[in-house]
This record gives sequence, structure tokens and C-alpha cells, in this order.
Amino acid sequence: MRKPIIMIGAATSGSGKTTFTLGLLRLLKNRGMKVQPFKCGPDYIDTKHHAMAAGEESVNLDTFMASGKHVKQLFSRYGNTSDICVAEGVMGLFDGYDGMKGSSAEIAGLIGIPVVLVLNAKSTAYSVAPVLYGFKHFYPGIRIVGVVFNFVASEAHYAYLQQACGDAGVEALGYLPKDDRIVIPSRHLGLSIDESFCFDAFADRVAGVVDKTVNVDRLLELCTVDFPVYEEKMTDVSEKTRIAIARDEAFNFMYRENIEALRREGKVVFFSPLRDEVLPEADFLYLPGGYPELYLSELSANGKMRSAIREYCEAGGHVLAECGGMMYLCDSITGNDSKEYPMVGVLKQRATMEQMKLKLGYREVRFEDQVVRGHEFHYSRVLPGDHPLSTIGKVYNAKGIEVDTLIFTYKNVLASYIHFYWGEIGIGYFREKVK
Repeated sequence: MRKPIIMIGAATSGSGKTTFTLGLLRLLKNRGMKVQPFKCGPDYIDTKHHAMAAGEESVNLDTFMASGKHVKQLFSRYGNTSDICVAEGVMGLFDGYDGMKGSSAEIAGLIGIPVVLVLNAKSTAYSVAPVLYGFKHFYPGIRIVGVVFNFVASEAHYAYLQQACGDAGVEALGYLPKDDRIVIPSRHLGLSIDESFCFDAFADRVAGVVDKTVNVDRLLELCTVDFPVYEEKMTDVSEKTRIAIARDEAFNFMYRENIEALRREGKVVFFSPLRDEVLPEADFLYLPGGYPELYLSELSANGKMRSAIREYCEAGGHVLAECGGMMYLCDSITGNDSKEYPMVGVLKQRATMEQMKLKLGYREVRFEDQVVRGHEFHYSRVLPGDHPLSTIGKVYNAKGIEVDTLIFTYKNVLASYIHFYWGEIGIGYFREKVK
């Protein structure tokens, strides 16, 4: 089985790979193709942009949080029924958590995905030749099939770039012009899913430009290869365990394979802490991250749901709460308006958005008998109460250096700022850990 599979990489962050990815996804969808998007790395925001553009939920490919075998199986399973697979890279093509480890290039080489490079051509012309030559020859484990330039000033500018491509031995596939209408505002890149920015209209706009200035047919031809098929033994689906997952505007940072793993272990039901007043009957409750700080008034006002979750926790219900979900379980959250909003009140500590400072990076949690990996990304912090909560495990960054991120436990509640990845190991371990 042959089909186009594409890795969209870049020389650096800010080159425009997200813009090009969204435009290409929408264009292919508009052509009637079934497109399966993927995202290299731990990002849970770009995947939402992909879903908006392609009409299909995106899948994370991450070689820090999961094994290479698992990553190959994910690509094979989710891409198998599609017409085309498009993977957006992370940062620069060779940027990983340790040299090339975890990079887009490592994933492209692992699976055998042809790479289309997006290069920022602003304020440069023929000088892109040595850059392209270096990217093409630096690592023989990948195949760079062509380049798309971004921020191109004119046809004359593109002609210089084409000349450079010819001398560097990298095919020029087209360009995106310098145009403010197809630039995503920085506040929407990796910061929030802001409904005020219409990504649907934006994707259509970029798709129209890509259709005119990029040779998409040639791109698909160059990226058409034998589709990699990897065997995978799937466990039987059981509906004995009832799993309730919070999902609405305030809680929506979820890895697709995490949710699929939950579906293999039980019957999944979604509910909204913003709007619902009744908590579904559940043997396991998952409160994912998101943006509770943007909906503090609404969350606080829904007293029935707060009480229901508090009663569930106090009765010994099993709970995993991550980042925003953990904040929701605290006594209160202080917002950017400096007001304190009552929350569930299970974790006797306060979360605050005041004096914000970014905390970001891969995390490895080492328990006595298990290693679990994930990712941390937040600006808020927690202020301990009079009686500090119990904690378990030790947490390290990708370099193996211990960090001060904590894993809180209370009865059968496990909570942390870490977004865990259990798509490979299953969720059963978390249930056992807090017994």
C-alpha cells in the first residue's frame, strides 16, 4: 500500500510550519481526501488546530514519553485508513530534548517519513543554499524531499530562492508570501485556544494561498512511499469500569491515545464541570488540564458539581487530576483579576495566577516500581495550606536532573501539574498507586 506521508519540519521555531501545516491540511480536506494529522512532541494545543483544519483528531508522536515501537504502532494504526498522513514537527527539525533525541528528525527516521522543510526566507535570498545543503546532508537517516519558503516578498525574491535550491540539490516546492492575513498572532501559538480567533476561516485562507503558490501535487508525489505497517496486539475492550472524563472549554488538554487507552479499559463518559450539575457514575474520574483560569466565575458558580466531585473524592473515588484539573480540586484559584474563587476543596491548598512564571518541560516520575513520563506546562503555582499534602515519587527532567514538581495524594486522589502519558502503559497503574 502506497500513500503520501509527510513530515513538515523547519530550520527553526517561528519559520511558519504551523501555518503551512494548517493550510495544507485544509486544502487536502477540501480536495476530498481523508487526512490523518500527527504532531511530533508533547503539544496538546497544536493537535486541536489540526483537528479544526483537517476534520480529524490529531495524534501525538513522542519518543520521550513513549517507546519507538509504540510511536511506530500509533502512526500505522491511525494512518492506515487515511488517504494521506501529515505530521507537523516540533521546533527545528533536529531539536530534541537531548541533541537529536525526541526531535522531528528522529521520528521521521524511525518511521520513514519524507520531510518537507519550511524555511523562513525573510531578509535572505541565495544564502539559503548552504542552509539547505546542510539540512539535506547532516543526517542520512532522513530524506528531505523539498522545501517551501515562508515570508517571500515577491516572485523575483522566489526566483533567487529557486536558484539556491538548484545549487543545493533541494527541490523548491513553492512558497507562502509575506502577508499579515496568513500569520497566526503569537498569543495563539502554544498559549491558548482562543475562540475569538477564527481558525476555521484562517485555515481556509491559508489553504487558498497554498493552492496558488505551492506545487502540492509534486509535494504529494515526492512523499508517496510504501506505508509502514506495524503489528500491534490490542487488549480486549471491557465496559466493566466506568470512567468519567471532564471535557469542556475549561478542561481539554488530552492526548488522543490516552483517551483510547481508557476506552480499552472501560466505558468512557464525558461531562462538563462548567455546565453539568450531576457527576456521572464512575469507578474512575479523570480531570485533565486546560484553562480553568479563564472560567473561574462559571466553575465557582456551579456549586452542585463542585460538591458532587468533593463527595466522590471523600468517599474514596479514584481520581487522576492534571494541571488545570489539579487546580480545580484545590480550595480556591486566584485569577488574573486578583480575586479568589472557591473551587472543589479536596486538596487543602490554593492555586494562583498571580506572579506568573512559566514552568515547562518533559518530566519523568520515578516511583518504587514504575517510571511514568509526561510533560509540564503552566504559569500558575500552588500555595500550600497549613497541613502539607502527602506526596509520592521523585520527578526529573529530560536530562535526569531532579525538579521540584510534586505528585500529591489524598485518599484515592492523585494530582500533579504533570500531563501524564499512559497510552502505552495503561491507566491501571495510576488506580493502584493511590489505593
